Amino acid sequence: MWKRKALFAAIVASTLGAFPLAASADRVIVVDEAPPPPRHEVVPAPRHGHVWIPGYWDWRHGRYVWVRGHLEREHRGMYWHPHRWMQHEGRWEFERGHWDRERFAENRYRDRDRDGIPNRFDRDKDNDGVPNRFDRAPNNPNVQ
Repeated sequence: MWKRKALFAAIVASTLGAFPLAASADRVIVVDEAPPPPRHEVVPAPRHGHVWIPGYWDWRHGRYVWVRGHLEREHRGMYWHPHRWMQHEGRWEFERGHWDRERFAENRYRDRDRDGIPNRFDRDKDNDGVPNRFDRAPNNPNVQ
């Protein structure tokens, strides 16, 4: 009987050991030095049901490493938001690419300068939920 319990405990322990690996993939990366400019990649011809995921600079073992772009199966009804580096208070923060139901991920992250107030510094002048660069009328909250 004790052998079964020991075997069960070993299985549970080995299963739980896999979770920190998955969690570490979502860690926030903050770096002092700016990433190099993106590399030019040859994008393959469009393929039905697939989306091109562009390459990006990742931070591994204390240095930048280029991760090549690739085709990924489309997630219906969702939009791909690419990996990106953002400068904040003189340091660089990495946001991993992800699929989202919202076309403009900034809608949920309006407070980009993290002062607790959505405002013009958050790249949405009229607070209509559409970033200025995609807004046909960035000063009018009634027109998108």
